[in-house]
Amino acid sequence: MLDIKFIRENPDVVKENIKKKFQDEKLPLVDKVIELDAENRAAISEAQELRTARNTLSKQIGKLMGLAKKDPSKLEEAEAVKAQVKADADRLAELEKKEDELAAEIHKIMLVIPNIIDPSVPIGPDDTYNVEVHRFGEPKVPDYPVPYHTEIMESFDGIDLDSAGRVSGSGFYYLLGDIARLHEAVLAYARDFMIDKGFTYVIPPFMIHGNVVEGVMSQTDMDAMMYKIEGEDLYLIGTSEHSMIGRFIDQILPAEQLPLTLTSYSPCFRKEKGSHGIEERGIYRIHQFEKQEMIVVCKPEDSKAWYEKLWKLSVELFRSMDIPVRQLECCSGDLADLKVKSCDIEAWSPRQQKYFEVCSCSNLGDAQARRLKIRYKDENGKMQLAHTLNNTCVAPPRMLIAFLENNLQEDGTVLIPEVIRPYMGGKEKLVPKKK
Repeated sequence: MLDIKFIRENPDVVKENIKKKFQDEKLPLVDKVIELDAENRAAISEAQELRTARNTLSKQIGKLMGLAKKDPSKLEEAEAVKAQVKADADRLAELEKKEDELAAEIHKIMLVIPNIIDPSVPIGPDDTYNVEVHRFGEPKVPDYPVPYHTEIMESFDGIDLDSAGRVSGSGFYYLLGDIARLHEAVLAYARDFMIDKGFTYVIPPFMIHGNVVEGVMSQTDMDAMMYKIEGEDLYLIGTSEHSMIGRFIDQILPAEQLPLTLTSYSPCFRKEKGSHGIEERGIYRIHQFEKQEMIVVCKPEDSKAWYEKLWKLSVELFRSMDIPVRQLECCSGDLADLKVKSCDIEAWSPRQQKYFEVCSCSNLGDAQARRLKIRYKDENGKMQLAHTLNNTCVAPPRMLIAFLENNLQEDGTVLIPEVIRPYMGGKEKLVPKKK
């Protein structure tokens, strides 16, 4: 969310940014919110004048009532002033109601106007305009067929989609045996990897209030993603970022404690609306999964450097598991409204012979902090908004697809990279079950 003062002073910049995000339908909102803001400031000014006048008139009434003891004519004058005070009080009540209504309308519009994107963001309407920046590791295509990921899992008796469908519907799964163990092993490895990088491990709440949801994401994303608990002001989190950033709502953070570098575990719940192709079925795009996340809360001058550090940590993590990856810079039209800059880390799929998304790294500037009032005092004692960043560490089971495909051998076994073996009881490979 932008500062209303910034919009007031830079309407053309805000409009140009909206155009860069291909959201021209939002252009009228800029003039509308400026108009409402002017009306609101006028109401506030008049209300303040009335409050000042009330104090003056109240003193005048007291003086006149004192004089009325000797001069009864002053009593009539005092009553006239009282009538003026009453009229001013009625007008003040009207203005205060108007202020509340205008503030609510302004806030509603401000939530919709997108954040200013970084100048380095490539311009394009959708993800087809995202730009490959770096590749890490050599993508390989084996000379033997790579089965669909659920077929690989089934060879280890590691997945049951049919039962999950009967119990919960489509978009859910049971993981079993070695595959379930591998799922937990990857999460545990990612946890320890981040702890070793100096991040603090956190397990956050898995449900959050509506005001926190509004603070961490756009209304569009909220409607598309979030499950609401019926009859309660609670939502299931779509990622631990939501409750992790929400932790600092209305807080003034000690400047000396910044940056806060956190890594969080949580289940994630997402509606995942729409139909998807064959490669996005199975366990690729699902309603429930587990995730290890990276969160940074820092001073504004440090957020660009942390953005670079975060996505590079994802690369390091995946390469340690022998998975080739690439960094893809997200274009303007592919950025959620709160994001300043974002990139995807995509893993190589030997089956598809292309890359697919496994991590998303984002710098949200002060957008979340402004909505949630997350502040700190700078060296001059002035209150400042913090910057927030997030990045996927690992999100199995999608990450498992990349793991299984890239470590699958011709005989159907799956090699376990050295870094994962301690979490798998020392196993060096998974061996398919004999049928």
